[in-house]
Amino acid sequence: MSRTLTISENLYTRLQVTARTRGVNDIEELIEQLVGLLQTQSDQVRQRSESVRRIDALRTRLYSIYGEMRDSVELIRADRER
Repeated sequence: MSRTLTISENLYTRLQVTARTRGVNDIEELIEQLVGLLQTQSDQVRQRSESVRRIDALRTRLYSIYGEMRDSVELIRADRER
């Protein structure tokens, strides 16, 4: 299935230049590459969000078990002095 999209001459020219600069054959291939890049970035954002969610869950679980933990800076300084 194909569709027709109307774009300005200026945008078409910019897409042609960008395609040539990136070494692709035509604008369609350029758009496919750009969509792939956007999907990859979207996947990375989703993975980071999941990591943050898991870290927050761990932090909440540790707090419920141990309560608020002291700052370790003083303990590290004491270890260094020994």
